[in-house]
Amino acid sequence: MTDRFARIGLGVALLLFALFVAQPYVTALLFSVQAPRAVTARGDLAPAETSTVALFARASPSVVHVFAQAAAQGRALMGVDEEGEGQGGGSQTGTGFVWDAGGHIVTNNHVVDAAVKGAGSIAVRLASGEVIPATIVGVAPSYDLAVLRLGRTGAPPPPLAIGTSADLKVGQSAFAIGNPFGLDHTLTTGVVSALQRRLPTGEGRELSGVIQTDAAINPGNSGGPLLDSAGRLIGVNTAIFSPSGASAGIGFAIPVDVVNRVVPELIRNGRTRNPGIGIIAGQEGTAARLGIDGVVVLRVLRGSPAASAGLRGVDPVTGTIGDVIVGAGDQPIHRLADLTAAMEAAGVGATVDLTVERDGRTRQVRVTTADVAQSRL
Repeated sequence: MTDRFARIGLGVALLLFALFVAQPYVTALLFSVQAPRAVTARGDLAPAETSTVALFARASPSVVHVFAQAAAQGRALMGVDEEGEGQGGGSQTGTGFVWDAGGHIVTNNHVVDAAVKGAGSIAVRLASGEVIPATIVGVAPSYDLAVLRLGRTGAPPPPLAIGTSADLKVGQSAFAIGNPFGLDHTLTTGVVSALQRRLPTGEGRELSGVIQTDAAINPGNSGGPLLDSAGRLIGVNTAIFSPSGASAGIGFAIPVDVVNRVVPELIRNGRTRNPGIGIIAGQEGTAARLGIDGVVVLRVLRGSPAASAGLRGVDPVTGTIGDVIVGAGDQPIHRLADLTAAMEAAGVGATVDLTVERDGRTRQVRVTTADVAQSRL
């Protein structure tokens, strides 16, 4: 009897083991689908998704791919270094966007400076894939902006809607469209991370009021639009902070209020006026180490408004500090960006009352601003 139960138990165990081994094969045989599966219906997109999709569909046709190359390079303009901007050899790529129905394109100055400095050529690839030669209308290195004009084209894309940067709030949505690493029309999303950042630009100037965003910006995004949730332009993407050179979640955009002031000047005159008083400012780090709060006048340029007003720079023999500018009008001046912002707010030919410290005494100095870019003060 015991042997019989043992044999029965062994048989059951072998059967169960056989079923265990055969189970995947049986399942595959009985339940495999060898025809295309039926598509599962989904509901409507979430409102946020719908809004983003509509924003991209509306704005992306106005975003273009910019290719600039110095004439001395001697290579074909298209197909070179499409992985991103500034890859060397006199070739640069970046992003731009349509400004108006006249075929003007706005981008960064650093995207096209290879062509500007090397008397080279520029081409623009539209969202349709059409490649059109472009000419430089004007550049503003102090603001890292440039305006191009498209050559003959059948129907230029529509211009982007313009917003304002004056009422931006930290935390509101931000959308960047560009060509990172040569990948056309890439959308990244994020928020406005901070406002009133400062960013060094060309000719030793510093741009204030810069927008910081965590929307991914990489090489090739430069010159592209930063949009708000209504699809309006709020900034021009221009730089990133990253130890690796790729997006680290800290990108910067030139505020649209600056763009909306500078670009029309470039279209009218091919250049923009830079109001100033004609001084060379001392290094801010050195001033901070010396405990100085303000702009140290390192040198006063000959024939400048500062020279006419009697401002004094650092003594080249003794190194004695002359004047320190601590105020302009009713605004305190702590660093060069504050003084630059005050001059830009005043404009060329305006009278500005400066508060200046010299030898421990404070005095008022009245100066009339001049176009420092034109006069090369």
